[in-house]
Amino acid sequence: MHYLDNAATTAVLPEAAEAAMHAMRTCFGNPSSLHKMGIDASHLLEDSRKTVASALGCLPEETYFTSCGTESTNISLRGVAHLNRHQKGRIITTEIEHAATLNTCKQLAAEGFDVVYLAPDATGHVTPDALEKALTEDTVLLSCQLVNNEIGTVQPVAELGAMLKAKAPRALFHIDAVQGLARVKLTPKKWHCDLMSVSGHKIGAPKGIGALYVKKGLRLPPLMFGGGQEKGMRPGTEPLPNIAAFAKACEIRMAHFDEDYQHVQALADYLHQQVAALLRDAAFNGVGDIPHVVNLSLPGCKSEVMLRVLESDEVYVSSGSACSKGKQSGVLKALGLPKTRTDSALRVSFCPSNTTDDVDALLAAAQKGRKMLVR
Repeated sequence: MHYLDNAATTAVLPEAAEAAMHAMRTCFGNPSSLHKMGIDASHLLEDSRKTVASALGCLPEETYFTSCGTESTNISLRGVAHLNRHQKGRIITTEIEHAATLNTCKQLAAEGFDVVYLAPDATGHVTPDALEKALTEDTVLLSCQLVNNEIGTVQPVAELGAMLKAKAPRALFHIDAVQGLARVKLTPKKWHCDLMSVSGHKIGAPKGIGALYVKKGLRLPPLMFGGGQEKGMRPGTEPLPNIAAFAKACEIRMAHFDEDYQHVQALADYLHQQVAALLRDAAFNGVGDIPHVVNLSLPGCKSEVMLRVLESDEVYVSSGSACSKGKQSGVLKALGLPKTRTDSALRVSFCPSNTTDDVDALLAAAQKGRKMLVR
């Protein structure tokens, strides 16, 4: 099997699975209980919080556990909207965000907020100049991705954050760092960031665990109400096995950050070289600033058909965001690419366990598919 769809999800690391098993079988007390089993669980919870906070570049008290990146983003956007529910105001995001942001903004627009979508340039970046033109005195929020999940571009969040705070100092800045965790060093304070979403299953933790950075001193209303866990930000008994696994995945990935990046960079370089040699009419989409995500189109080869061909050789990639489920990519459309490119796009996404054998298998299957589909 050759799995190259790591931007959708990753395999759970063995060490993370072991950490989850330990929490399930040995440290299974409720962290809110006052007896020894509860206290032991609480210690594991807080130790895990410290580890995840380190990966997020923030303090443990600024780190809240959630179920996923989507929930973290909803808490952020809807929380800021609730703080401004009487005056409403402007919310700024981009045309190339994940559905968690776009669909939440769509709902907030229906509730009376003035939502503005910034268009990227041809490379897939949103410029500070574009943001400056959209800023108004009543701007309450800017939300944008750190790393785009389809084309791998890294937004200039430091410049965007500085522009926001200079022109609209009362506005809050939310960053969707789901694809950035363990791929880009996270420094929310340097980015003037108030809120930041991440997800565990993108780095070798199980599905069902995420985290939210909330700048110290900022209080948002919760989406749910309950027993007050996570300081009331996200009530409900903490999923300690998933949290422990998330912490272990963060520990491993951050300990090997530099070597992982160099390894994935070598794989991406090899892919580009082999595509140039073997699939000369292929076109790369966007300018991937990180090597983990490579998007390319094979003219004349419909994405959904090529995916089946690749799957028959046990090669797994995607045609875009897993959450879009086969719909035309809004990201590639926003770049102004013609339909022939968007209809034939494939997203290849690497993790540190991938090898050149995976790339070779992809290219061999793609060549076979092209012979079948292009007459």
